[in-house]
Amino acid sequence: MKILQKIARILLKTILVVTLIVLIFGVYVYHVSDIKPPRISDTSALLRQRISTDTNAYQVGKNWLQKNPYGLYEMYLEGAPFERGVVYGKLAQELIVDQEIAFTQEIKRMIPSSRYLKFLKYMVGFMNRNLSDYVIQEYQEEIYGISLSASHEFDWIGTNYSRQLNYHAAHDIGHALVNMMLVGCTSFATWNQYSADSQLIIGRNFDFYVGDEFAKKKIIAFYRPDRGIPFMSVTWGGFAGVVSGMNLEGLTVTINANKSSIPFGAATPVSLVAREILQYASNIDEAVAIATKRKMFVSESFLIGSAKDHRAVVIEKTPEDVDVYRSDIDRITCANHYQGKKLAKESLNLEQMQQSASKYRFDRLQELLNAAGPNTPEKTAAILRDYKGKNNADIGLTNEKALNQFIAHHSIIFEPEKRLVWVSTSPWQEGAYICYDLKTIFSHATHSMPLYNPSLTIAPDTLLQTKTYQQLQTYLYLEQQHIHRKPIVPMQIVQANPTYYDAYRIAGDVYMERQQKDSALLMYQKALKFEIATQGERESILDKIKTLSPSL
Repeated sequence: MKILQKIARILLKTILVVTLIVLIFGVYVYHVSDIKPPRISDTSALLRQRISTDTNAYQVGKNWLQKNPYGLYEMYLEGAPFERGVVYGKLAQELIVDQEIAFTQEIKRMIPSSRYLKFLKYMVGFMNRNLSDYVIQEYQEEIYGISLSASHEFDWIGTNYSRQLNYHAAHDIGHALVNMMLVGCTSFATWNQYSADSQLIIGRNFDFYVGDEFAKKKIIAFYRPDRGIPFMSVTWGGFAGVVSGMNLEGLTVTINANKSSIPFGAATPVSLVAREILQYASNIDEAVAIATKRKMFVSESFLIGSAKDHRAVVIEKTPEDVDVYRSDIDRITCANHYQGKKLAKESLNLEQMQQSASKYRFDRLQELLNAAGPNTPEKTAAILRDYKGKNNADIGLTNEKALNQFIAHHSIIFEPEKRLVWVSTSPWQEGAYICYDLKTIFSHATHSMPLYNPSLTIAPDTLLQTKTYQQLQTYLYLEQQHIHRKPIVPMQIVQANPTYYDAYRIAGDVYMERQQKDSALLMYQKALKFEIATQGERESILDKIKTLSPSL
């Protein structure tokens, strides 16, 4: 009896100690999850007022925001970091709030459990507790200025500043949470014999998808910072990082995610590394130097185009290493895996090539470039719009193995030596690509003049006038209904996209919810007959088949 009492006392003490440790850790995480903003000596920018100059057009001093006829917002900013951020916030306050609503609603849909969301909040907060240590003072001040216009509706996530700073690491956090591939992009460049006029031409699809609402209000930002090089980037409300951009020296940056191990601490967000390159590098060597000195906690490829070097390279970076991939020919391609000698044979990269859609998309891109002949901006647009599989196979609409998955936040084309950039308009990359001339914009552009050059517009895709596009719209509508747990007729989604494996998978899931197991099994078996995007998705469908028919 005494032994049992002794054991009980030991267990009780152990439980109390563990509970105390958990409570202390919880209090610690709670306190570190909200990052303190930088100290600002000159806050006079807070006194500046926004004035309305037209419908959807605003001005703060020499800075302005306007909505063009294609639905894109164009913004011009200049000045010191905190001033830029404050003005950004005042000009685009509604866009910042709308973007955060869209982002958080999609996160809530993906993670419906409020308890798990709170857990993730504190885990991300703990993991990024030292995030500001890895963000240069200039960008801390700019992001803080922007955050002053954010909504307090989202204080349940964190303070305005800690939220906005963490959003700049959203791309990276996606890696941290079991390698969510929120970004599965494709990019390429041609020059010399592979371009019709020998000029450097770069194209990329930015397939960052966080719901349809998130992609609706894009901003084409033109920065003239007090230090560094004037530049443009395609962005969204509240975001000061760069995912696609070009500076006035003719240097371009685009990012492509690669498979990463799970990180356990903060580092510089990829988008802010890209921003620093764009603002402070004028050639490839300077871009490499910046990328090399910044610690990142995820793996990434930066496709860098340079007018001064008349070529493009891919900077391949992991948390531990960096390499520069230089093509042996006058064109270079990039998906979501490494190609250089140093990193190509790493186990995670080999796994990525075997199990994801990256290698298939990469091979399809080679086919399209070979077939197109000497490249032009118009041919680049056609390649970025391609939705077929290898050898022009019909792999269904929205397949991740296609270059065009009909989810692109934006698509972009650069001619760095001419300082020209084309940005896609809705829907995805199917609308017109409108052209901006950086030399003209940074020499004398004002908010009262059209920024894009209508004579250089690349026409919308003819796909928009076809039955295929109508089917695509039907499929996407039904897919969203299913995602948001609304009833659909299973065979309707199959009929809308009859060569796409995931249409059959969705139909099978709906039949399972209705306990129509024979019909579900038939749909899953049919799904296996089509081109499946990833090994993980194939295994998931096979598991469902085994559950329904263990003998198979």
